[in-house]
Amino acid sequence: MATKRIGILTGGGDVPGLNSVIKGVTYRAYEAGMEVMGFRRGWEGLTHLNMEDEASKTAYLRPLDRMNTRTIDRDGGTYLHSSRTNPAKMRKLPTFLDADSYPSEMVTKKGETYKAWDVSKHVIKNLESLGVDTLVAIGGDDTLSYAQKLHAQGFKVVCVPKTMDNDVRNTEYCIGFSTAITRAHDAIQRQRTTVGSHERVGVFRVFGRDAGYTALYTAYVTSIRCAIPEYSFDVQKMAELISADKANNPSKYALVVLSEGAAWDGYIVQEYGDPDDYGHRKKMNVGEALADELKKREKLECIVSDLTYDLRGGSPDFTDKLVATTFGNMAFDAILQGKSGLMAAIADGRYCMAEIPDPKHGPRKVDVATMYNVDRYRPNYTGKAGMPIFLTNP
Repeated sequence: MATKRIGILTGGGDVPGLNSVIKGVTYRAYEAGMEVMGFRRGWEGLTHLNMEDEASKTAYLRPLDRMNTRTIDRDGGTYLHSSRTNPAKMRKLPTFLDADSYPSEMVTKKGETYKAWDVSKHVIKNLESLGVDTLVAIGGDDTLSYAQKLHAQGFKVVCVPKTMDNDVRNTEYCIGFSTAITRAHDAIQRQRTTVGSHERVGVFRVFGRDAGYTALYTAYVTSIRCAIPEYSFDVQKMAELISADKANNPSKYALVVLSEGAAWDGYIVQEYGDPDDYGHRKKMNVGEALADELKKREKLECIVSDLTYDLRGGSPDFTDKLVATTFGNMAFDAILQGKSGLMAAIADGRYCMAEIPDPKHGPRKVDVATMYNVDRYRPNYTGKAGMPIFLTNP
């Protein structure tokens, strides 16, 4: 068999477990006599790579082998680093690319109109110049949306889903989710002593721009109330429920966790900063806004904690390390079989290879009817017999 070269990159936000995928693919490749080329900073490693510039190659290329990946799975983050670059909708091109050589379009998102370029032919040219046969793309719905486009253009791509939001379609689980819930659970349990000592309300914000899995499952394991993007709640009712929780607690405190994209009737999610290539801007802390409402409506004093980035940090827990290692090996098995357009996944509680999600469907959402109690603003704990381990379907 002729020597093959595999490419690998990580895009979007980092999560614990990414390095286990990188190591798994690299080790298996070297056992099979294949080479592995890592691309630094996600898709930027292919959009900004200038093969005629040695400094550019040094900045963006990272050949991987058993020695330089030997210990990377012991840490969180991503050894290859990351970015939120979208090669199909780039707002600004690197200086060495001629804008007239690439198709462009005017894009309007959230009231903003801008010119965007599609540099896919440059991406494919770089991959082919390096002799890469198949690319392993590890990321969330944004990163995988471009992977799907690359596959549609004829280049072989195999994917691994990762996001602490757990909102990638076609899989019940994404790398990073378990560690995020574990971190959130531990942080909230620790803060019970402080919130209780001052007899206040603890308001916690976690990630979840479009889907509420992280807030919902954190609430599930900490037995507190929650708010998710999929359901706009009644803020007065929430205030009254939390006030009752506080009054009925012998320690006179209460807790609530919100997704960053959560909202109540009449509240508009506030954003700030420049949008990335996918049109996303940072969201203002909805926890602060809810705390103001709780004080105004029920005279509740609050302690607001933003748990977002803290949930990304550190080494992966057992579940994430197990799934990440397995997903990496599944991706490599697919490469050996010459497959493309597939993603390592879990469906009905079982490992499988699924199609890369179609980006037009957007992120996977919480099924409010079965998973969220809209009367109590809590997870739904009933009817779980026969459900997969992660209590949801792809």
